[in-house]
Amino acid sequence: MSLRTPHPDRPTSRVRGVSIALPTGVLLAGGLRLLARAGLAKLGAAELGRKLLIDRAGLRVILVRPTDVPAYVDHGAADLGIVGKDVLWESPGSHYELVDLLFGGCKLVLAVPEESPLAGPETWPPSLCVATKYPNTTSAWFEAHGQAVEVVRLHGSVELAPLVGLVDGIVDLTATGRTLRENKLRIAAVLGTSTARLIANQASLKTRTDAVQGVVARLREAVNSSTPGNGGSRRARKNAR
Repeated sequence: MSLRTPHPDRPTSRVRGVSIALPTGVLLAGGLRLLARAGLAKLGAAELGRKLLIDRAGLRVILVRPTDVPAYVDHGAADLGIVGKDVLWESPGSHYELVDLLFGGCKLVLAVPEESPLAGPETWPPSLCVATKYPNTTSAWFEAHGQAVEVVRLHGSVELAPLVGLVDGIVDLTATGRTLRENKLRIAAVLGTSTARLIANQASLKTRTDAVQGVVARLREAVNSSTPGNGGSRRARKNAR
């Protein structure tokens, strides 16, 4: 079967009526580029404006907060969704995780003040106190490493917390490490790596198989074709771990 992608503004029976939730914020641009490469919809930031719901060539695009993508997919408001792995760590949900889309890469790290004696696990005290926006992921990671931890959940900028003595360190996402360096923090441990993932509603895959799988196939092919070398293609074909 040919996977040649049609014109992005030409409806096809394979994708008609499929909805996909895209996250606003840092992953939006990558998501829009992926839709365009897959020949599904060509949308620009200027065209989107403040719109939250767009129908284009038989594909419905729903723009939501990143943390809300799993809820829209799990409850059937969207057949598919693009979301960071960091969100899925905190909200595992009932969806299927299908493809690592290989963009939006960042790391979840333990960061401590530059002058802190904390480094590897051998330097950790009997109990650590950390601030984070990722309490479930943080607790699970330290428990798996046999380390007692007190988690302080914060919703704003967490970088301030260790600087004023609230906690020993923070667990947060970083792409370049610039914000950490600006706040005189350094990385003491890496908890995981996050990239954008494609997720699907379980019922949609079972009851609207042809239409939904048609979109999935085109997105998967777009990822594979944009990744140099065979290694990247193999990674994109696997279900994300």
